[in-house]
Amino acid sequence: MNLCYCKFGYKSKPLIKEIYMPKHSSFIVAFCFAFLAFIVVSTAAALGQEAPKDATEATKAANAELLKQLPFSDTASFEAAKKGFIAPLPDNGVIKNEKGQPIWDLSKFAFIKDGEPAPDSVNPSLWRQSQLILQGGLFEVVPGIYQVRTADLSNITFIEGKDGIIVMDPLISAETAKASLDLYYQHRPKKPVVAVIYSHSHVDHYGGVRGVVSDEDVKSGKVKIYAPQGFLDHAVAENVMAGNAMSRRASYMYGNLLPEDPKGQVGAGLGVTTSFGTVTLIPPTDIIKNDGETHNIAGLDVQFWMAPNSEAPSEMFFYIPEMKALCTAEDATHTLHNTYSLRGAKIRDPLAWSKYLNDAIDKWGGEVEVLYAPHHWPVWGNAEVVGHLKKQRDLYRYINDQPLRLLNHGYKMVEIGDMIELPESLATVWSDRGYYGSVNHDVKSTYVNYLGWFDGNPATLHVLPPVEASKRYVEFMGGPDAVLAKAREYYDKGEYRWVAEVVNHVVFADPGNQAAKNLQADALEQMGYQAESGPWRNFYLSGAKELREGVKRLGTPNTASPDTIRAMDLGLLFDWVGMRLNGPKADGKTITLNFDFTDTNEKYVLGVENSAIHYSKDKQADNADATVTMTRETLNNVLLGQGTIDDKIKSGDIKVSGDQAKLDDLVSMLDSFDFWFNIVTPNKPE
Repeated sequence: MNLCYCKFGYKSKPLIKEIYMPKHSSFIVAFCFAFLAFIVVSTAAALGQEAPKDATEATKAANAELLKQLPFSDTASFEAAKKGFIAPLPDNGVIKNEKGQPIWDLSKFAFIKDGEPAPDSVNPSLWRQSQLILQGGLFEVVPGIYQVRTADLSNITFIEGKDGIIVMDPLISAETAKASLDLYYQHRPKKPVVAVIYSHSHVDHYGGVRGVVSDEDVKSGKVKIYAPQGFLDHAVAENVMAGNAMSRRASYMYGNLLPEDPKGQVGAGLGVTTSFGTVTLIPPTDIIKNDGETHNIAGLDVQFWMAPNSEAPSEMFFYIPEMKALCTAEDATHTLHNTYSLRGAKIRDPLAWSKYLNDAIDKWGGEVEVLYAPHHWPVWGNAEVVGHLKKQRDLYRYINDQPLRLLNHGYKMVEIGDMIELPESLATVWSDRGYYGSVNHDVKSTYVNYLGWFDGNPATLHVLPPVEASKRYVEFMGGPDAVLAKAREYYDKGEYRWVAEVVNHVVFADPGNQAAKNLQADALEQMGYQAESGPWRNFYLSGAKELREGVKRLGTPNTASPDTIRAMDLGLLFDWVGMRLNGPKADGKTITLNFDFTDTNEKYVLGVENSAIHYSKDKQADNADATVTMTRETLNNVLLGQGTIDDKIKSGDIKVSGDQAKLDDLVSMLDSFDFWFNIVTPNKPE
């Protein structure tokens, strides 16, 4: 989840009323919804709304069948997840901010008990994964490498060098990172932190950096920060352009609106859930650009290998020969990962992903003795590490090659999603199971990556939009009562997938039909109970919740990170303005504005023409309608809600020469976005 929210306005017309910016590079707004769980405890019964249902006999049977298919008697993963344990998280896993407010509460997941069978309402494989993920606290990976797990969505790693400590991937929040460092120092010598490594550009791998180092120590050179090429651009920009939609969908993906219980959130498959503390960012001091690049860090030689466009647009592996320890970032964890994230993101390249893992085997496979990652638990022993890397390598290669084979036979995306199953040699490997990604949506992403959204059938080239199509479907099927009657028959047969699809037409044709919404919710709920993927489960159950209860317009968290705002370059800001421009409102209008940022000596000319934004750096237009002069710090303050443009003009911090009405005109043409748009019911026409 990678999104931030802030406001700034100009007069009565907000120029930037809502701005959403990165995570995980995915999690900033989404993870902030964790705090809403205790505010929005279900009041369905009191309000006369339908409460979550029990698992049906069909769901119990489906989950029981999976118990027969997978090697649940194999306990090796539990032994590995517990290996090297030193100490638990203090205070039952509750971490608070400076105001004493909990921003992380592991105790909410205490109902997931080690060794207990899965409830009927949870896929037993996902339950097993959650039991493993909850093995938390401080661990020794090998002498000199330590991890704190379950203090956030990701792990934080402490590598002891001769000259101090290297911190790898300091979590989402400064509070959770600091608590982890404090726990480490309670049990290990208190050497200074001299370096930080960001393995990739997602927020759960950098957001807590100010909890372990200060900006002053970085500026003075006491601490170096290493990151792969492109890190800062991608960390800031990944979710800016589609941020509002992405963050709303992420609230579904991570189950942040669900209660933590056997009928709600049980974990995300990749980790427990997301913290909602202070997201920070200190720009890297040292950029890794080349394969095989070696740096001496804290007295240790560290070898780097680039892995762009795998799990993140900017990503890298690294190996410490002295410890025979390899980190492949997020490319070889204990799950099938996303090549397409359900919250929305650019498609990732499974072919490149597979090749990077093969490179790691070729380069370090002969000597590596431990593989550790910023999620899950390590793998020890040369044969075991290489075997794990090979299974992961072949998993992503399969996800790439098999959809290509089938699409070249003429099969469509949806067909391919249902046709492809992993071979037994991969399907029965626990670390290849789809706890976070899934075979179904990953192979569909391969199709889209190569062929795009169109399936080649002209009947689907220009289909009706959902509401109009649904009205006609319902009419053709004999009306809503007939559809629901037939759908209930199929529900009783356990055909929940079809029920959800067909009843959705009734919901979109008539959003006020609560009987239809309740039936669709029932079907989605059972699909959630059967889902092995954490995100699938969370999507199904979140959809069911909003169908029954409606969209709860809770207070949108103000999670704009000052560090993120300051890291946003002006080009990205103007691109974002272009995305906000309402094309129909701008029709026939032309505007030319000069911008002069006096503290950074940056000048831009921005124009509106043909209902589109264009801009040029290091230029000023002689015929500009107006010139806007300010410092970048003033703009940052406005973006962070510390005064409006009007306030800054009155104070003299912003000067406008020329036709100020043209600036007003631009402002009036910029859209603002409602975070709480509908997902499972139609949105109102624009």
